[in-house]
Amino acid sequence: MSKNDLPDQPQGEWGKSKSHATATCVNVTGGTQPDCVSTTVPLTAITGPVTVKIPVVLAELTVQVNMDSMITLPEPALEIKRIKKRLKVTQCLLLQDTNVLFLKGFVRKNIEYATRGCSNLEGVCGDIRHCTVDVPFSCSTPITFNGATPATLSLNTRDEFEFFRRQDLSDREFAEKDFLLSGDFSEFNQVSQEFFNELPFCELISARIVEFDELINRVRPHHANLPFEEREFRQVEEKMVLFITLKILQNQQVTIPSQD
Repeated sequence: MSKNDLPDQPQGEWGKSKSHATATCVNVTGGTQPDCVSTTVPLTAITGPVTVKIPVVLAELTVQVNMDSMITLPEPALEIKRIKKRLKVTQCLLLQDTNVLFLKGFVRKNIEYATRGCSNLEGVCGDIRHCTVDVPFSCSTPITFNGATPATLSLNTRDEFEFFRRQDLSDREFAEKDFLLSGDFSEFNQVSQEFFNELPFCELISARIVEFDELINRVRPHHANLPFEEREFRQVEEKMVLFITLKILQNQQVTIPSQD
């Protein structure tokens, strides 16, 4: 079939090619105006005493974590330009029926440092590079419940019971009037109950990090022209003290009295 034998294409907007129709399908102008009008609506509150389930503060505390670590850079560096730190907590667990809090996490450190590309006795030129590391920590600490007390644990129970059974004695050693009176060993009966207690959880309030970084084994490269005070290193020994302020909460049922 030749091109001239093809059927005629429909005319009008619907007869346009798909790509052309898509390009001119819709056009939106205008948008949000700078000023909006709002009207205050009266709040509807529940009257009378009500019982709600809300997070209750058990304790608020500041935990001090002491850290000492060694970081080895992937290449020689001349100096540290900047270090950015972020605290990340991966575990904050209050062991139930005790006052011991377990903490685990890491400090994410982004280290920017200067490298040597070319140098002479008058100066050094190079690149600014970075290395991101996670410095882990793990500790436990006793706490004081300066808020509400944790809810009493409800313990799971499993109780067995049995039924009385009277059986004939077929052995010749027993008289015909004798019977076996006991529990029924041919069955097993149990009543079990389980409770789903609310697990306390943590919220981070703030973190303060005091840090001391020392450059280890600073050496002058062999056969390199450098200003007299310049040295290169790869290892950084860091000492950090973390002050982590957090809240320990637990969902509990609380009665809110009516307000006259």
